[in-house]
Order: sequence, then C-alpha cells, then structure tokens
Amino acid sequence: MQPAPASALSTLADPPTRMVDGAVMDYFLIEAVNALRVSSAVAAARAKKIECDMAEAGLLPPPPPAKQQNTRDSISSTTGKIMGSVDEEEGIRSRLEAIGMHVGGNFVERLCCDRSLFSDSLDAIKFVCKELWVSCWDKQVDNLRTNHRGVYVLQDNAFKPIARISSWEGRQEALKRAKLYVALPAGIIRGALSRIGFHGTVVPEITTLPQCTFQIKLPKNT
Repeated sequence: MQPAPASALSTLADPPTRMVDGAVMDYFLIEAVNALRVSSAVAAARAKKIECDMAEAGLLPPPPPAKQQNTRDSISSTTGKIMGSVDEEEGIRSRLEAIGMHVGGNFVERLCCDRSLFSDSLDAIKFVCKELWVSCWDKQVDNLRTNHRGVYVLQDNAFKPIARISSWEGRQEALKRAKLYVALPAGIIRGALSRIGFHGTVVPEITTLPQCTFQIKLPKNT
C-alpha cells in the first residue's frame, strides 16, 4: 500500500473553507419567503379558530353580528385589509432579518477563525465589503461611503438576491418584492457585525433594480 501524497495529507489536516453557493442563497431566499407567507397564514387561521372556540365555550364575548356594509364601511374594510397586509409583510420582514442575523453570525465565525481582532469599525466594514460580500454574493461592494462618524453606506449596483426579480404587475410591484427580499441580506450583515463586536443598525434601500444600498449605523466609539 502506497503512502498518501503530502498534498492529500495537508488537505486532511487543514480542509478548505466551504463558502456559501450564490445560487443556493437565491433558492433559499425564494423558498424562505414563500414558507414564511404560508406559516403566517396558518398561524393566523389557527389563532382565529381558537378565538371562535373560546367564544363558543363562553370564555370570550361573541363577535359582533355582521352588518350590511355601506360605502363608508366598505372603505374602512378595504383600509383594514391593506393595513393587515402591511402588518403581515412587516412580520415576514422581521422574521427574515432574524434568520439572516443567525446565518451571518455563524458564517462570519468561519471567515474570521484565523484573523486577529478588528481595530476599528472601518476595518470591520471593509471586511464586510470584501470578504463577506464575495463569500455570500460572489463579488465585492461597488461603492463604500462614510461620514467618519459611524455611518457607512454600502452600494451594490447589481445585488445578486434581487437581480432577477420581476413582476407581471409592473415595476412598482417588483420593487415591493425586492424590498422584502433584502431583509435577509440585511440581517446577514447585521449579524456578522454583531458577532465581531460591532452592534448597530442596517437599513436596506432600493430605488432602481437591481441596485441596492445598505446604510449601516454604528456607535461612534467603535
């Protein structure tokens, strides 16, 4: 039996770091949004059923009887549905950001396992713009701006998670969908920064597809 070559032994001793496949991230994000929509609908239906069962058991007052809608009631009902839809979108957005924070925090630990601590926030942001962005989205950030007081603006002119988003309902609907889909990447950035000791806020902004900017606010003393 011949001994294993030195290169094979070196690979076993120090295996290469596996990065995130960009296509996998795209598919995961699509399915995550769809799954959260279904989950939210199921949770709302379950809560409504429990409320009805408690009302039938006398534990809650019965719901008011339905009345005939006039024009004003119809407008109020439509407004209520719109507000409910907005609340549902906001709930999905917050859950996507929470998932992203968990992913970003765990992922940055692998990227930084052989690095020394970051000296200041600018070094951490440069790390995000280069290494984290390349690992997650196959390219570096196109532009980085800062006011040197804890505010950083990262711009990606062709952000991969929203590069293929479109809608038969028009451009505004596509923009609306894109703003939901960038919640997970914003969470990844925030989670990565938090895990390396820089706690702040990350706010994504989209004006034209597929361009996306992320405004990061960190405490001034970091």
